[in-house]
Amino acid sequence: MKFADKYKANYFLPPEDRYDWVKRDRITAPPVWCSVDLRDGNQALVTPMELDEKVEFFKYLVKIGFKQIEVGFPAASETEYAFMRKLIDGGLIPDDVTVQVLTQCREHIISKTLKALDGVKHAIVHFYNSTSKPQREQVFKLSQEKIVDIAVDAAKMIVSAGGGFAYEYSPESFTGTEPEFAVEICNAVADVIKPTPSNKLIINLPVTVETSLPHVYACQVEYVKKHLKRADSIIISTHPHNDRGTGVADAELALLAGAERVEGTLFGNGERTGNVDIITLALNMYSHGVDPLLDLSDLNETIAVYQKLTGMKVPPRSPYAGSLVFTAFSGSHQDAIAKGTKYRAEHSDAKWDMPYLPIDPSDIGRNYDGDVIRINSQSGKGGIAYVLEQKYGFVIPKAMREDIGYKVKNVSDRKHKELKPDEVAEIFKKEYIDVNSPLSLTSFSFDKSEEEVLLSLRINNNGKDTIIIGNGNGQFNAAVSALKRAHGVDFTTVLYSEHALETGSKSNAAAYVGLKHGDSTVYAVGVDPDIMTASIKALVGAVNKLLKA
Repeated sequence: MKFADKYKANYFLPPEDRYDWVKRDRITAPPVWCSVDLRDGNQALVTPMELDEKVEFFKYLVKIGFKQIEVGFPAASETEYAFMRKLIDGGLIPDDVTVQVLTQCREHIISKTLKALDGVKHAIVHFYNSTSKPQREQVFKLSQEKIVDIAVDAAKMIVSAGGGFAYEYSPESFTGTEPEFAVEICNAVADVIKPTPSNKLIINLPVTVETSLPHVYACQVEYVKKHLKRADSIIISTHPHNDRGTGVADAELALLAGAERVEGTLFGNGERTGNVDIITLALNMYSHGVDPLLDLSDLNETIAVYQKLTGMKVPPRSPYAGSLVFTAFSGSHQDAIAKGTKYRAEHSDAKWDMPYLPIDPSDIGRNYDGDVIRINSQSGKGGIAYVLEQKYGFVIPKAMREDIGYKVKNVSDRKHKELKPDEVAEIFKKEYIDVNSPLSLTSFSFDKSEEEVLLSLRINNNGKDTIIIGNGNGQFNAAVSALKRAHGVDFTTVLYSEHALETGSKSNAAAYVGLKHGDSTVYAVGVDPDIMTASIKALVGAVNKLLKA
């Protein structure tokens, strides 16, 4: 693109040669989660939530396990202020939940914010001012010293007001701030707050705008953490946005670099391209065996609440939550998942290691029947067989799978649409079970001697009953003999398989028969409570296919 030379890298790499975070390969414990759905997420909506909707959303965040929730910017509007008061006056804040409010470092805004907290049991006062070089030079036109003064004066005012609150400071636009200056201003704020190991100050290092690769942010976080004077009395928090599409990576690397707390939103809703997606971040940890301490076991409910209250939609390819993320249309993927499912049934104590499925969909309320393997023209024989077995009990023999695979895929291709399980079953029934013309089985009887079976078949041939007789070393072979002799068609039996479709005294059985004549191989299926009746039905159906061919 010819205008690319107008851009430059707008970030600061700290002056360090070595970083500890690069030696760590996984997150071993969940962070403290702080939902900012009701503030950052809400202010990003085209139509912000109304008071009752915010209350409902707050209750749901509590339900799924959030212990810290940023409820808004009380000085921003009457609705924001009224919401804070409703939570407090209505006794809606559980004793183990801390609400967080946001305020700029401005006297009248701080005053109204603190007033909104009157009577609250547990609260975090989160104050911020912008510290980046572009903001200082272009927006505020202030020196570093003046920017520090703004933060320090705000800290003094907040502390002098008392109230027993916890405190959080954010050098907003941190990623565009010189690391040494970020350390300076955070230390200056801490000198006012005077945190202790039992009453810690939260230093939040926001990715207000993503400007670098995630590893640069990790280096910035580690640098600040190492150079804070009161490190044992400070919690490092991260608040990534998603301008470059790497918000989750920013948060994960920040945790490796020493952050202990994450501010984010459900499904990444937030300004511009959004905040870090806590759902993705939490389930990434879950997939590595770390309990995120959030209840995401019914993700469909979480999606429904989120979409109802925000008016936003969860994209179908959104990690974990999207309607298609566990779905395999590809034949090779379906086959691998089907075989992996069988393997897990035989090795139920094994750690999760399923092909193409990083976590078990059932852990978050998704099901295999409707979510995992779905059928269209790209599907494979293994996936189609999987659907027929899981939904309807038909264990399709391997030799027959390619034949049915093509028939199902051809229907999907012709209709140019995905096929639901009942549509797949209907194709299977039509092509393999209900093959009753020109011949259909009416009844049969047999006599058995020590050496052979003599079988009499009553066959309806195009509306006319006929009796045909055959002999063999078993009933099925005798039926083969009878049909060959009566209808003058020669064939070889290349497949015979049977199994019970369901348990119990009234269970049906399924039988599968494959016949070869010349270069043609045909298959049919019989279903009946009696296994031999099912087998002969399948045989007659396969002969019908040969006669038609």
